[in-house]
Amino acid sequence: MSTSDSIKSLEALHPAHPHYDHSRPHVVIIGGGFAGLEFAKGLMHEKVDVTMVDKHNYHTFQPLLYQVATGGLEPDSIAYPLRKVFRKAKNVYVRWANVKHIDIETQTLSTSLCEIHYDYLVIATGSTSRFFNFENIQDKMLTLKSVPDALNLRSYILQNFEKATAEQNPEYFQELINIAVVGGGPTGLELAGALGEMKQQILPLDYPEVDLTKMRIVLFQAGNDLLAGMSDLASEKSLKYIKELGVEVRLNDRVSEYDGDVLKTEGGFQMRTDTLIWTAGVKATFPDGLPEASINKGRISVDRFNKVVGVDNVYAIGDVAEMATEDTPHGHPMVAPVAQQQGKHLAKNLVNIMAGKETKPFTYNDKGSMATIGRNRAVVDLPNYSFSGFFAWLTWMFVHVALLAGFRNKIAALFDWIVNYFTFDSPMRLIIRPFREEGVGTDTSLKETLKR
Repeated sequence: MSTSDSIKSLEALHPAHPHYDHSRPHVVIIGGGFAGLEFAKGLMHEKVDVTMVDKHNYHTFQPLLYQVATGGLEPDSIAYPLRKVFRKAKNVYVRWANVKHIDIETQTLSTSLCEIHYDYLVIATGSTSRFFNFENIQDKMLTLKSVPDALNLRSYILQNFEKATAEQNPEYFQELINIAVVGGGPTGLELAGALGEMKQQILPLDYPEVDLTKMRIVLFQAGNDLLAGMSDLASEKSLKYIKELGVEVRLNDRVSEYDGDVLKTEGGFQMRTDTLIWTAGVKATFPDGLPEASINKGRISVDRFNKVVGVDNVYAIGDVAEMATEDTPHGHPMVAPVAQQQGKHLAKNLVNIMAGKETKPFTYNDKGSMATIGRNRAVVDLPNYSFSGFFAWLTWMFVHVALLAGFRNKIAALFDWIVNYFTFDSPMRLIIRPFREEGVGTDTSLKETLKR
């Protein structure tokens, strides 16, 4: 792209912004998640112009999506407007658009808004659900990767219970109230724990006409342990805690079939359920346009400085980036702390690159992991110490409040948790928008047969 074309592109992107300076380097970030947010914050006061392009106009605190899905928090407690984050920044611009293609030859992005030229590009597009061999039936399952996903799940569960209040057929009744959660990592475990608490404390009050002794919440884990990436103590305690909440756990039993009505496993287990929630894996997601040599097993190959292998002026951070080293032959784990640290580190390095100064390779500082399994139950792994129980739950709560974006979000989340703790109730059980997705529990012929 010529200089004149570049200026025209930028003028289209920022036609009348009072602070835009076309003479400064233009850094484009794709994605406003943990990695992109920290990277942009690191450039807020530098002599560059930064454009963040995201398909949403808000940042989502994904670790708490399960609380929105189960009515513990409202969406605006874990989502924060990107424009508000950078309201005081005079060099960061947010654009709501989908990126369709990256042209590395002309250093241009094709988006749903306009063509965008970049001097430096940072890909921070995160991950999406990975369905392994179930891609052909993914429309029959529910996921939990975004705020819309969480709202859909909340509505779907409540809708099924509303139907169950008047359902006369015992098989279909069972199908409506049973819930299956696939995946024994932090997301699946925390979601199953929250559902267990709903069954014990909330649903009996809201649906006294439904026989909840027949309701089954089953957590499926293909491996030997829950929280496989954490300590043995965390795995053992989490199994104990989740069972105390009435959740059935099936270890070493992989789901093999699901038709929207009946779930089957390789071990021969079967259950009727209209609600299968998939949390069993994630995969990187990013626009096309990068050369095949830059992609390895679905992630973008980067060097120790997060530069995309074989491409100039393009970087990748967070879940999409595979930084293979002797210590991390398969890259770093796809978790928020890695994304945040890479975002901060790349911002410092990019400033040094533009100033002709030395850059430093990225080193991940693992500060620990944690997961909560309902009220007063959590597990925490620090680098040299692991603990569980009430103190771990308090630690989990205050760490997550501290990490939320925006003062209002912190106060709202903390207030809701305090109220819920003392009242054993949550008011966020509204079906604002009924969720009906083609394929999810909609085998009409079978359900009509069951009703008869």
